[in-house]
Amino acid sequence: MERSSRAAQPRLVHTPDSRRPTPDSRLVSSIRILGIDPGLNRTGFGVIDARGDRLSCVDAGVIRVPAGDLATRLGVILRELGSVIDTHRPALAVVEQVFVNVNPKSTLLLGQARGAALCAAVAGGLAVHEYSALAVKQSVVGTGRATKAQVQMMIARLLALPGEPQADAADALACAVCHAHASALRGALAPALTTGVRARSSGRGARGAARTAWAQRAAALGK
Repeated sequence: MERSSRAAQPRLVHTPDSRRPTPDSRLVSSIRILGIDPGLNRTGFGVIDARGDRLSCVDAGVIRVPAGDLATRLGVILRELGSVIDTHRPALAVVEQVFVNVNPKSTLLLGQARGAALCAAVAGGLAVHEYSALAVKQSVVGTGRATKAQVQMMIARLLALPGEPQADAADALACAVCHAHASALRGALAPALTTGVRARSSGRGARGAARTAWAQRAAALGK
C-alpha cells in the first residue's frame, strides 16, 4: 500500500525562539497543543506552543488518505497521527465536534474518521478536548459564520506564519488556538470567580447570623 504524505505543501514552522521572551513571559509555563481536523480523505493537524497569550506554530500539515477499504484508510489516520504525536509530544489534543450533515452517509464516514483521530490521541496518552465549529470560528475570527478563507487568513496572522496554511491544516490549527484562548480566559477569570464565590459565601453567612440574632431577639420579647 502506498504510504500517504502528510504535507501537500512545505510545512510552516515558526518556533518560539524567533521571539525573545520578556522577563514576565519566562514565568509563564508553556503548553503544546495538537489540533486535529479529521476527514476520511484529508485529515489536518496543527501543533502550537502556547505561553500565556503568546502562540507559535510548531508544525502543521495534512494527512492524505489513499483510496481503499474503510478499515485500511482509518488505519492510515491512526498511524500517521500517532507519528505526529510521537514526534512533537503535545500535552493534549483538540478535535472539532461532529455536526450532522444533510447526507447521513457522509456524517457516518466523518464520524469514523474522527473516531480514528480520537483513538490516536488517547493511545498517545493525551487528554482530548472538543469544541463546536461555531466556537472555533468565533474564537479565531470573531464570528461563527466565518469562511475557510477567513480562518486561513486569521491563523496566518495569529501565528505569524510566512503564508496561509492549507485549509485542513488551518482548521486544525484553529482548534488548537481556540483551546489556547479558552484556557487563557479561564485562567484570567479564575481569581475573580474565586473572589466572587467567597464574597457570596460571606454574604450568606452574615445574613444567616443576622436572621439568627433577630430570631433570638423576638423570642426574648415574647417571654
